[in-house]
Amino acid sequence: MQDTIRFVFDDRIVEIGFSEHSGFKPTTTLLTYLRSLPSHKGVKEGCSEGDCGACTVVLAELGDHGKLVYHAVDSCLVFLPMIHGKQLITIENLAFNKEKQKILHPVQRMIVETYGSQCGYCTPGVVMSIFGLFKNHKNPSRETIEDALTGNLCRCTGYQSILMAAQKACSGNAKDHFSQYEQGVIGMLKEITSNTDTFEIRKGKQHYTKPFTLSEALRLRKDFPSATAINGSTDVTLRQTKKKELLTDIIDLSGVEELRFCRNDADGYTIGAGLPLEKVRLFSEGRLPALNKILKLFGSLQIRNIATLGGNVGSASPIGDTLPLLMAYKAKIKLCSHTDHRIIAIDDFIVGYRKTALYENELITEIIIPNHNSETIINTYKVSKRRDLDISTVSAAFRLELQDGRVSEIILAYGGMASVPARAVKTELFLSGKQWTRKTIEEAQPLLSEEFVPVSDARAEARFRNTTAKNLLLKFFKETIIPPRIPFPFL
Repeated sequence: MQDTIRFVFDDRIVEIGFSEHSGFKPTTTLLTYLRSLPSHKGVKEGCSEGDCGACTVVLAELGDHGKLVYHAVDSCLVFLPMIHGKQLITIENLAFNKEKQKILHPVQRMIVETYGSQCGYCTPGVVMSIFGLFKNHKNPSRETIEDALTGNLCRCTGYQSILMAAQKACSGNAKDHFSQYEQGVIGMLKEITSNTDTFEIRKGKQHYTKPFTLSEALRLRKDFPSATAINGSTDVTLRQTKKKELLTDIIDLSGVEELRFCRNDADGYTIGAGLPLEKVRLFSEGRLPALNKILKLFGSLQIRNIATLGGNVGSASPIGDTLPLLMAYKAKIKLCSHTDHRIIAIDDFIVGYRKTALYENELITEIIIPNHNSETIINTYKVSKRRDLDISTVSAAFRLELQDGRVSEIILAYGGMASVPARAVKTELFLSGKQWTRKTIEEAQPLLSEEFVPVSDARAEARFRNTTAKNLLLKFFKETIIPPRIPFPFL
């Protein structure tokens, strides 16, 4: 067992222990750690929930083909042990000294030239998001640039100068000093990751374990059935930072590579429960258009770089973005214990408000999406106050198959309309076998109000939700007749 984490920071390997005399807990966030250092105060705390991007840093890890892969993340959503075996890069690492002169990184230089900073509070986070873009894209499109900056809020500049800085910094084939010293970093990371012994950190009332193989993860699940399993931790972290909850037992699955995969075979698509959502989004492009569409609206790039599909499913949130769509896809969930496994339909997996059919000794390991006929129409919608980086007020996903103009199969799945994501079964039965016409849809709409009893809350009143549910069904009908002009219709 290991109890000391190691990562590359400031061009050297840093070690952090969690003894009784250490100032850090296993659930200390990366943001809190950085703010404790005298020389890394550039990272800022704005919201502590992944909304503002002021705490953005970049993590580099070993990727395929012997190169590093760079990801911008919100440091307020990352527990310290999660950065073991990675390189941590902050705003202070971007510039370097040469012959007693400070040389700005190309991203910093463009921010200066385009007047992309005013008060400066959000600027380090903005720069780090553009740095992540710089390391991953050459001559990115406007859409790609905007996506990279969706998770950064700035009250001063109006964004246009920031977008211009990103475009200029990422044009051409500009190199930086990180490329020059990448092989040295890779060597240090390989040294760290060569040890795959499980982490076990005990401090006070907290017990934090981090396995590196699936078999070890399942053993820990058996031994500690009440522990909270995390992977991206984007949801669980808020229980600590917002609700001030003491997280006593945690199994961190972020180091289990066997959960980070996706594949396509004759039966359909299989996605590892630990694969970050951004990689799921890239994989789904051209394969699962509806999934790609909803993931474009999921959080921000910083969040998608660590959040996972397994985590979104396991949260069983009534407004989880992917859950209605997985119902429309007829997805199945693979659950594994240390001795066995079972596969369960997504409809049967969620059994109550944030409750699932998961046994105490099981982990979600795979999400399976079966193939469907080319004639099958599947679409999804998300209604929220903002298009980007916002929680759903109402979401919906629909599946339709027609035969001679009549409905041979239909699934109407909704989020935000009940305590769980749910199908409108009575409305589905009413539509089955009927002609797919506007008249039929208008006759079916009142049934939706009978099926759901939504709540009124800060996001919307029940009446709004009922009306929206009806309108989304009509919208889906219209788009089956006349395809939409825009890639992801939004209300």
